[in-house]
Amino acid sequence: MNDQPKLRWGILGAARVNERLLPAIVEARNSQLVAIASRRPGAALETLKKHAPQLEGQVATYDNLQALLDDDNVQAVYIPLSNHEHAEWAPKAMARGKHVLIEKPMAIRVQDIDAIEAAAKQYNVKAMEGFMYRFHPQHARVKELLDSGLIGEVRAVRASYSFMMRPARMYRLENDCQHGGGAMWDIGPYAVHSARWCFDRDPIAVTAISKYTESGADIATSGVIDFGDGKHARFDVSFECSRQSTYEMIGTKGILTCQAVWQLPGDVPVISWSTEDGRSSIERLPAANHFNLEIEHFSDCVLNDKQPLLTFEDARMNCRVIEAVNEAAKTGRVVKF
Repeated sequence: MNDQPKLRWGILGAARVNERLLPAIVEARNSQLVAIASRRPGAALETLKKHAPQLEGQVATYDNLQALLDDDNVQAVYIPLSNHEHAEWAPKAMARGKHVLIEKPMAIRVQDIDAIEAAAKQYNVKAMEGFMYRFHPQHARVKELLDSGLIGEVRAVRASYSFMMRPARMYRLENDCQHGGGAMWDIGPYAVHSARWCFDRDPIAVTAISKYTESGADIATSGVIDFGDGKHARFDVSFECSRQSTYEMIGTKGILTCQAVWQLPGDVPVISWSTEDGRSSIERLPAANHFNLEIEHFSDCVLNDKQPLLTFEDARMNCRVIEAVNEAAKTGRVVKF
């Protein structure tokens, strides 16, 4: 019998990401799903039936977002709403005493992240940006190899994230870049975040080019993030390229590649490296579900009053870089911080 305390979760929206997040909450050892809400009539119940049919009748379903926030049984809320809505609904949830896990990006303006942080302090709740990938053990192995000096000092990074846009996902291009639409706000956060993690320092400038749709959303963006001292990250994100989610570090002694950041259930993580002295290896690690690990981490932070791994300062910097990338692509100029 498991007597471990469990954090009671509500999901604020019936977004597609629920196919991964909803089961993660259900399966996490320290979490319990108690409510789902959507503004589309019947969508919350439909989502529950699709992803956790065994819980029908045990989980409250609402056709109104505020109704979930007013549910005193809900202790924490996951927010997978449209990017531009995070700034509105995260503080609303906090005002009702809910802890919040916000699907990346936390917000599309730095000042909105400031407001979310202020609300978290005012209402004494935890909040974190939802970068599930950071909780996968493969990145701890990458860090271990880096710290060993295997590839020397990292001087350059390549980060590539893409998938072919399907009709069911066209909503990602409805808003222009200024309102949170397009590839840079959707998968660009992964490119920026993983590049920043590889260097573990703040960037000083960016340059970029984008291809836009009629709505003003970017369907593809490529660029360079300058980290100073000749260190830089080249990145590309696209809705019109084959699926990829890779970062590669080029050091003074070798190269190290994380071959698949977006891990699906059952995937075998692969890390490869080669060095100047002729050594090389392809490491295959045990499968792990980074969504489950993310939920368990945040639940543990709430239940045991710990600080989340991903901070507001981290979210602010990621947002600043994405804003700068969009400006650089629009103006054709180098944007400095």
